[in-house]
Amino acid sequence: MKMDSKGAYPLYAQLADEMRQNIQTEKWPEGARIPTEMELCAIHHVSRITIRKAIDELMKEDLLIRIRSKGTFVKEAFQEEDHFTVVKGFTQELQERGKLAKTVDVDVQLANANKRVAKFLNIEIGSQIFVLKRVRGDEDAVFAYFITYIPYDRDYSLDPQDYYTSFYAYLRTKNIVIDQEREYVEAVLPNREVQRKLKIKATEPVLKRVRFTSQVSDDFYEYTECFYIGKKYRYYLDFNPE
Repeated sequence: MKMDSKGAYPLYAQLADEMRQNIQTEKWPEGARIPTEMELCAIHHVSRITIRKAIDELMKEDLLIRIRSKGTFVKEAFQEEDHFTVVKGFTQELQERGKLAKTVDVDVQLANANKRVAKFLNIEIGSQIFVLKRVRGDEDAVFAYFITYIPYDRDYSLDPQDYYTSFYAYLRTKNIVIDQEREYVEAVLPNREVQRKLKIKATEPVLKRVRFTSQVSDDFYEYTECFYIGKKYRYYLDFNPE
């Protein structure tokens, strides 16, 4: 892809788009080391600063990982050694803390699953998926952005108004009751989409919760990425020693 230095779209963002496509199309497969910064400079005829900003953008999206003294690699979609916790729905979580969950913005999209999402949803690459994006908080503040992926079914409403309350409650109206759930948590810096949705700066730390749920009996799988403004949210774990 030819970089457009005179366009309104920053060069690093144009480069990040191409690198993202390389990952999604498996031109750069999982676990592979990508070209060095100097090699990318020569390929794209841009500065090293531009290359680094593009790489940083994809690291925020959890697509690339830097390993000291070795290089930058395409992050594997799922690591068996990841540690998981029991999932609670956002609405339930806030209720238990005496808060009222509030959704202030909903976007519903249909898309096609890339390799990463297809793997998590147990579907074929390119299958149609339902993408639900919600900006959420409580009665005091907005502090969370959720991106949920599930396999598309024509029975699902495409009206955003149907998703301002609990998503799991909505699923139950479709006879889908989650019976397996797990998630992992990590601290990250926000990518451009998260910055825009939560109205925060690129340097604002966020807590990222990646959620996997399923109803195995009906072959239903959900994958959700939850982003929380770090200074406005605390994550609580219930621990019952055996």
